[in-house]
Amino acid sequence: MDQVPAPTPPEEVTRLVAERAEARAEGDYQEADRIRERVRELGWEVMDSAGGTTMRPVLPSQTSASVGYARPEDLASLLEEPPNVDASLVVLVEDHQADFDRLLQGLSSHPPLSSWELIVVANAASFDADASVAEVDLEIEPSLLSTSARLGWADAVNLGLRRTHGGVAVLLDTSVEPTGDLVAPLLEAFRRERVGIAGPFGVSSSDLRHFDEAPPGAVDAIEGYCLAVRREVLRDVGLFDTHFRFYRNADLDFSFAARSAGWRAVRTKELPLRLHEHRAWSSLPPEERDRLSKRNFYRFLKHWGDRRDLLTHPGPRRTPAGDRP
Repeated sequence: MDQVPAPTPPEEVTRLVAERAEARAEGDYQEADRIRERVRELGWEVMDSAGGTTMRPVLPSQTSASVGYARPEDLASLLEEPPNVDASLVVLVEDHQADFDRLLQGLSSHPPLSSWELIVVANAASFDADASVAEVDLEIEPSLLSTSARLGWADAVNLGLRRTHGGVAVLLDTSVEPTGDLVAPLLEAFRRERVGIAGPFGVSSSDLRHFDEAPPGAVDAIEGYCLAVRREVLRDVGLFDTHFRFYRNADLDFSFAARSAGWRAVRTKELPLRLHEHRAWSSLPPEERDRLSKRNFYRFLKHWGDRRDLLTHPGPRRTPAGDRP
């Protein structure tokens, strides 16, 4: 697809990003994060990768807005429109083509029996996602949303969720390999009253600091490897917090946002799928992924650290507080 050139950041943003690079080099990550927030206030996003630091305009909240890294028609939200399919599968791809190909092959071999669509967000992908889609025999024509600059995890996922037509949106990680119809049991979960999010990987906590795998039934949060969400939740509660540039703990934050609005989170029984290595985690150096995870968890605590009323099985208060590994 054609992309318009990415715009040039103003001088003040360039200066701040240079100051942030110095703070990171000196190990002052608190100052670096403060500068990142200042840059975001000016309408720009800092993107760190192994290849260096780049910038892009923030994803606009207004559907009429336009940016240089995506087509204007891909930015418009469809969430206010009534659903016309049962389920929208949203897949984010960046690197690791083999993982994406495996997911596509699983969907080709075991397509959902309900009406469905597939939305692929190629987040400045390092491979030709369109070619991967073309090589697989799917019963539906997927929608491909491509960006010319790498967005943060939440922004990229939100880009896909805003374009869904389904009564339920299913966020699928490329570490997931379908071995059967995984959509039908997910849709079944939403037949129960006030179930807003569901999935086969659920966690619960007794203190909001440590989260453990939970059995099927009511849980505190659904993990993002396979997270299904009712359309009304996306429309009424909102999408993922765009400050979560790394995936870790964004699922906790989103789950608690839905539950604070009165929706239930339910872990389903095992679904027909295999969960493979999660490369968004394993491909990063341990110290970097730990730093990003902790930063995200602190943001979760900022939002929900005092909401023990949201816990399904609260325990005694503990001090001092730890954090989610």
